Amino acid sequence: MKGLLHKASTAGERLEMIYLSNEGEITQRIIKVKKVGENYFRAYCYTRNQIRTFSMSNILSIGPVRKHLRKGA
Repeated sequence: MKGLLHKASTAGERLEMIYLSNEGEITQRIIKVKKVGENYFRAYCYTRNQIRTFSMSNILSIGPVRKHLRKGA
């Protein structure tokens, strides 16, 4: 996972993440990774429109932003 985060940070790619908050809330977010640490990383969260700190242990799923198919495309 750290490799994916570092690669996305270097390339400026957005990632899609399913995240479990410390309060037990599950959210789906689009993020842009800014800095990767040992157990945490900082990213711009397009859901909250601000820089956030995320715990790697709370990530349920993460990967490149999926291209959504449009009807008739």
